Amino acid sequence: MNNKSIAFHSDFQRRAQEELFCLWKRGIDFLGSRFAILGGAMSWVSERNLVSAISNAGGFGVLACGAMEPYLLEKEIVATQALTNKPFGVNLITMHPKIDELIEVCLNLKINHIVLAGGIPTGSSIKRIKDGGSKVIAFAPALVLAKRLIKFGVDALVIEGTEAGGHIGPVSLTVLAQEILPVIKEVPVFVAGGLGRGEAILSYLELGASGAQLGTSFAACLESQAHENFKKSFIYASARDAVVSLQIDEAFPVIPVRALSNKATKAFMSHQAAVIKRFNNNEISKEEAQLSIEHFWAGALRKAVKDGDVENGSVMAGQSVGMVKQILPVKEIIEILVKQAESALVARYKRLSD
Repeated sequence: MNNKSIAFHSDFQRRAQEELFCLWKRGIDFLGSRFAILGGAMSWVSERNLVSAISNAGGFGVLACGAMEPYLLEKEIVATQALTNKPFGVNLITMHPKIDELIEVCLNLKINHIVLAGGIPTGSSIKRIKDGGSKVIAFAPALVLAKRLIKFGVDALVIEGTEAGGHIGPVSLTVLAQEILPVIKEVPVFVAGGLGRGEAILSYLELGASGAQLGTSFAACLESQAHENFKKSFIYASARDAVVSLQIDEAFPVIPVRALSNKATKAFMSHQAAVIKRFNNNEISKEEAQLSIEHFWAGALRKAVKDGDVENGSVMAGQSVGMVKQILPVKEIIEILVKQAESALVARYKRLSD
């Protein structure tokens, strides 16, 4: 490479850094982080160590409250604050029976960003959080809901495609982004679901997103406290291994969850069939049958994440799992994503200059 080529490359690199910063500046300003990259809140995975590592690396960690009692959430927030002085958020499940107490815990501990997930948040919850001085982030699986949430007063939205891991909606991120990003301008919108490379993040930023949320990429990182078996299952998996739990009878609905196919996935189908057969034979009531189906996965995520039973547990992962090739530190994962986005911009500049 001659001196002129080196100068051009250096100029392109500087331009790429500046352009990327401009593209996600709204997200950076909103989150208060160096990069507009959120860590998806994953139960049993997104705890103090991973959350603080993401924030310390320039991203925005999000603590997963899940089914925690208020006193446990308080303990986890305090422990996270001891590990980082950078901003991080807390994800609360709207259907939690003690949601009001959990909100108070977050407000008392000066959490500036509260993510409301697992259902449509109530206007009263949103108002309480905003009155307490914190920002509200909510999930919008459709344009009509995005508009409604903005009227309720949310400060930012996450649009998550069906490619994501864990509990999912029915629409892909590609479609959601085209439906929502050109329309919603009032608040920052972060994209999620199936994201594993910086070029993909860049493409959504150019469509109008303010940043991106990733879960699967961080679940198997070095700082993740998940069992080594859990992490290794990500390394060995391909995109097609991350499947959605299916229901065999619409009379007994199943909440769709994306996880790696294993013995438990197959056993769940057999369990549904056996339970429905017992119902049809008048051996159990419909309520008993539904509860039996719902309880099949009770404790299954913990079994995989903490105990390392990746055959009989639930190994929740998004379709981007096929891009997880190594167990890397969070800092390196974020640096790779940013470099990939910048390199895509540099390549564009070079094409246009030829």
